[in-house]
Amino acid sequence: MKLPLRPDATRSRPTLYNALRRIHLSVALIAVCTAGISLTALGLAALRVYADHNLHLVARSVAYTLEAPVVFRDQAAANEALVAIAATEVAQARVYDKDNRLLAEWRRPAGERFPGLQRLASRVMALGPVEQEILHETQAVGTVRLTADTGNLLHFVLSGLLGLLACLLLTAVSAHYMSSRMLVHIIEPVRNLMRVAHAVRSERAFDQRTPPAHIAELNALGEDFNGLLDELETWQNQLQHENRSLAHRASHDSLTGLLNRAAFEDALHRAVRFAGTTKGYAGVLYLDSDAFKEINDNFGHAAGDEVLSDIARRIRSCVREGDLVARLGGDEFAVLLTSLRKPADIVQVAEHILLRMKDPVQLSSGTRIGASLSIGLSVFPLHAQTAATLMHTADEAMYRAKRRSGGGWETAEPRLASTGPASVSECEDSEK
Repeated sequence: MKLPLRPDATRSRPTLYNALRRIHLSVALIAVCTAGISLTALGLAALRVYADHNLHLVARSVAYTLEAPVVFRDQAAANEALVAIAATEVAQARVYDKDNRLLAEWRRPAGERFPGLQRLASRVMALGPVEQEILHETQAVGTVRLTADTGNLLHFVLSGLLGLLACLLLTAVSAHYMSSRMLVHIIEPVRNLMRVAHAVRSERAFDQRTPPAHIAELNALGEDFNGLLDELETWQNQLQHENRSLAHRASHDSLTGLLNRAAFEDALHRAVRFAGTTKGYAGVLYLDSDAFKEINDNFGHAAGDEVLSDIARRIRSCVREGDLVARLGGDEFAVLLTSLRKPADIVQVAEHILLRMKDPVQLSSGTRIGASLSIGLSVFPLHAQTAATLMHTADEAMYRAKRRSGGGWETAEPRLASTGPASVSECEDSEK
């Protein structure tokens, strides 16, 4: 039965950068909008006070100028004074005498732009008509009534709003730039940590390190992470060294450093398969010391170990780099010759080894001991078809050489089914 996926498993998770950017953008927009609304409200309140005060000043100026025309009821002079003073400041001006009869009137011509906005501005600013008494010798002789010009006020308000919007836009852009830089300082160290952690987990790349960060907490986190990687790298190197050491001890002899029997037999199986595939030759030399028991009995096991180590070095020096030398156990050694050009080459190797063993072994105590070897030779496919048979025939040939006189070599018996040369020597003669 297939279990349904959880809802959160089907949704892609947002990145840390996108989440922080969304939060910072929201905070910046809220701050800018709050500041804009607050500044607009304060500016409109201050502008209303200023407009009302200015309208009262204009009313007093008009009342002072119209004193003489009102006293003498000179309507033409009153109109001229209204046009000269109030034309640029107000939308409508009326002059009444002391009996409250209209003496003069001025109104701004029609054709103003945005009448709806002007009415809205007048309603918002709540600027009503202003009345001012006209005095003559401290006696009221008339009244002047002025109505504010909302067109000029609206123009001033719109200019202020445009300037405010420009400032808010500049503030928003600056805040976004600073926020982006701050996000980079936060996100980049986190990305470095993620990249290094992924490389360590997937590629075992313990040598990678995170670079320093600008923010103190993230830098401390990166340094602690690098310290942890240092410890992990040390443990990894120790583990690899121990694994290599264990692998070496599992496949090599602890005394001589040569391959052990198990590793040699594995290599022999591979060499026989390769030689069978390529129609080539592979040879085995089975070596045994002729008097190792007497050496142990007469000089001790420490001397026997020195002799074995020296024999191993001499055998190793007589073969090619790609050939393998192994200690099978006790005083028995084996050599695997891979990619022989001709079967007779194995005889040259055996004779070279016997020649090297003619020199006595120099012990650490100064004693010189002779350590001759008996060698059995077997070549694939002349003497055997399998790795196990190749070892067995070489072992038998070694015992024949030991029984004959010791200190020499002997080839294995040829296979009964073989139609080729009967021995290594005959093969050499046939090639000649």
